Amino acid sequence: MNYDLNKISAEQEKISTLAALKKLLELIRHEKRALWFALIAILINSGVNLVGPLLIGHAIDKYVVPRDYHGVLVYSAILLGMYACGLVASYLQTILMGGVGQRMLYTLRNAIFNKIQLLPLAFFNQNKTGDLISRVNNDTDKINTFFSQSLMQFIGNLSTMVGAGIFLLCINLKLGLAAVAPGAIAWVVTKALSPWVKRKNAASLKSTGGMSAEIQESLNNFRVIIAFNRRDYFRKRFDSANEDNYKMSIKSGIANNIFLPVYSLLAGAAQLIVLAYGIYLIADKEPAVTVMNHKDYGVFTIGLLIAYLTYANSFYNPLRQLATLWTTFQTAMAAWDRVSNILALDTDLVTVKEVTAERSEALLEFRNVHFAYPGGNEILHDISLKMEPGKTYALVGPTGGGKTTTASLIARLYDPTAGTVLLNGKDIRCYEPEERTKKIGFILQEPFLFTGTVKENILYGNEQYKDYTDNQLADVLKEANLGELLAIFDQGLETKVLSSGDSISLGQKQLIAFMRAVLRNPEILILDEATANIDTVTEQLLSEILEKLPDTTTRVIIAHRLNTIQNADEIYFVNSGEVIAAGSLNHAIDMLLHGKRVS
Repeated sequence: MNYDLNKISAEQEKISTLAALKKLLELIRHEKRALWFALIAILINSGVNLVGPLLIGHAIDKYVVPRDYHGVLVYSAILLGMYACGLVASYLQTILMGGVGQRMLYTLRNAIFNKIQLLPLAFFNQNKTGDLISRVNNDTDKINTFFSQSLMQFIGNLSTMVGAGIFLLCINLKLGLAAVAPGAIAWVVTKALSPWVKRKNAASLKSTGGMSAEIQESLNNFRVIIAFNRRDYFRKRFDSANEDNYKMSIKSGIANNIFLPVYSLLAGAAQLIVLAYGIYLIADKEPAVTVMNHKDYGVFTIGLLIAYLTYANSFYNPLRQLATLWTTFQTAMAAWDRVSNILALDTDLVTVKEVTAERSEALLEFRNVHFAYPGGNEILHDISLKMEPGKTYALVGPTGGGKTTTASLIARLYDPTAGTVLLNGKDIRCYEPEERTKKIGFILQEPFLFTGTVKENILYGNEQYKDYTDNQLADVLKEANLGELLAIFDQGLETKVLSSGDSISLGQKQLIAFMRAVLRNPEILILDEATANIDTVTEQLLSEILEKLPDTTTRVIIAHRLNTIQNADEIYFVNSGEVIAAGSLNHAIDMLLHGKRVS
């Protein structure tokens, strides 16, 4: 299955903005109450802004021109009260939408992180960690900005613009049509340029993710950078990523700001049309509609012209603000595309119903197994082998031959591209993850530890001992013959561990991983070069511990140091897509030396 997010993004570019927006709004469907209150508040504010110009025009013709100061004061008080209500409504919608945005951000980041945890190892092999971090942090923040700051402004400006357009057409149809004509041009420009703006923002977000990946890679490998004095190499790589991000940001900035000057030009043209045509109507005594039952509005008046200019401003000022909000919306949509690509993925390592197949008496069986990584050549070709309970099996072969891949199929980190892996006589895909991981322990060549203590890392994923005290757990470790390993750590179970590994040696990390796996008492224990960074004395101790495991525990050892597999019951040579029974240790050595099967 393809898990490359960049390729998925390219394939889904044609998805409409409306369809993407519908999916995005699904994230806040549980916020209906807050959204309705925010919508009512913004409509109140828009209503105030729409009624105000009409009252101002009426006051000018009715009270200002005749110099009726009492009427001016009354209308001033009315307008003050109205605009105060609008201010309160605007404040309430800002508070409400801020809360909606933050809760949506919390929910979205949880959803992405939980989805990432459900995806298989192939997903992480095809995507850079830094880019994933950028999607979780940066892209979700772009979406939050739109919801918390722009969505209701967008709706409010849109309602104000529509209302102002209606007033313009109702007061005088000819002048109204002339006034809104530039707005039609703005709509055409917006429709034409929006896809381009979205693409530029998507490219900018992608370059930000690439730069984040470069930073993450450099910091994770800084010890190696210093050891080889290659600061210049990583500096050049970062400079290249930074320059790419700079260029993409400039292009997206140009795209995001292209609407504002266009809308401003059209707004200025509309005001000029209204002013020129309005003066003509006043001079020509052009009839206007009767407003508020006042006969003074039988002709187009100065007050009506002022109101008309205000409505024109109310039509085009939101349009100018919509230019900024629209770019925010396009940025949010581009970010949502990157986020939704993760949320839409499903793991291909699904649990299936028990498949009807010939039962196997072996603990583990590969039956005509083929495997290839996505986009790569076949690593394993038609492999068939069986492993019995309680025996020790060794996988040897040259680097890149497929040993770790074979072990990964045993642990179901991947599924075969063809064939079947059977565990306890049934397809390994039939087991739930919790049941399978209890049966199979895996000690990686480079084990990962979490920031915390030795105890927390040993008990990771092991619910059986989660409530044990340090003394109780120490007793359990002694019973499992792991007490001597624990003694290697100065502070025992409370020894501090950092995920970076700087607090302990790589050998100690492998010991913790060893204790973590053995304590689970698995039916199959896989050791992938698990003693590569451990001294000879400790390695001997680990060998003794392995010998004392229950008789039913099957050991699968991947090793380059052949002394670690001299007591193996069976040795398999893995190379060039084949897994061949090597027989004796000496025969395995010959195969390693020649890199092929020897008779």
